[in-house]
Amino acid sequence: MKLYSLSVLHKGASKANLLKAAYDLSSFSFFQRSSVQEFMTFTSALIVERSSHGSRASVKEQEYLCHVYVRNDSLSAVVIADNEYPSRVCFTLLDKVLDEFSKQVDRIDWPSGSPATINYTTLDGYLAKYQNPREADPMSKVQAELDETKIILHNTMESLLERGEKLDDLVQKSEHLGNQSKAFYKTVSICVCLF
Repeated sequence: MKLYSLSVLHKGASKANLLKAAYDLSSFSFFQRSSVQEFMTFTSALIVERSSHGSRASVKEQEYLCHVYVRNDSLSAVVIADNEYPSRVCFTLLDKVLDEFSKQVDRIDWPSGSPATINYTTLDGYLAKYQNPREADPMSKVQAELDETKIILHNTMESLLERGEKLDDLVQKSEHLGNQSKAFYKTVSICVCLF
């Protein structure tokens, strides 16, 4: 599971304006990073431009999932992740980032701002923190613990069933041994009576 990009944009009348972005491109080769970053920036802006106000959506692009949230006040955020990353955690991240951004950056700066002029430094921290959804999101952590408990319970049930099967074998063997001992007793009794 991996997050690659986290962007904050302003949805204008005709195009989206990038306000701030953070990238984790460490999984790409050095020579690919600039083109991948350009692709992610372009894709984020395009998705915001084509999304309506007050909407949340997930868009699949190649092996990536792009999650977008466009608020009614035109402030928008996009996170680009791999297919395995949980969507619910992405939308939680987008909510947090947009709430915090709107409190720290004046609304007047949104339409004309740029990454160089906007003073908002926590995107890199969020991108790093949310790389592991279990640590960043309490619900994911609880879900992972439940899944582990279910696996342990499943393994315990399997071992109980195996033990039960072994007990059944022992019961059958003891019944067979009991029948053989009765037959032996009868044979011995008959032999004793004959003598």
